[in-house]
Amino acid sequence: MTRVLFVCLGNICRSPSAEALFRSECRRRGLAYAHDSAGTGAWHVGEAPYAPMQKAALARGIDMSDLRARQVRTSDFYEFDLIIGMDASNMSDLGRLAPTDAVAKIRHMGSFLTKTQTDNKDVPDPYYTRNFDATLDMLEDAMPGLFAYLEQIAA
Repeated sequence: MTRVLFVCLGNICRSPSAEALFRSECRRRGLAYAHDSAGTGAWHVGEAPYAPMQKAALARGIDMSDLRARQVRTSDFYEFDLIIGMDASNMSDLGRLAPTDAVAKIRHMGSFLTKTQTDNKDVPDPYYTRNFDATLDMLEDAMPGLFAYLEQIAA
């Protein structure tokens, strides 16, 4: 079974949202991919996703209340087949943390975008921007591209 890990800074906004959207889309498509999310930092370990992020996601029918923040572990680079960073900073951190033989598993969430027309493919951090819907829009936009990629690597 293919395992996907979504990564952002604190694991309370973007990566749990991506995981919850992915989980919902897996159910809708009848697919069984393993999934998780983590942060590069340890500030929020054990916490639920940020309440305003949960509220915005729930308005779209996406429940992430069961998720809890954790930090990326070295073992993640061996346990997951695909590790997805939300922005350039996360990508840099993941590249620094990854064992040399696992760097190829890391992808930028923006590389899966299908409709978003912008030069900046970073998923904005709504903890700072306060624009939770823009983040969800971008993550939703990336889902079809992500599933197409997963089909491609499974072939």
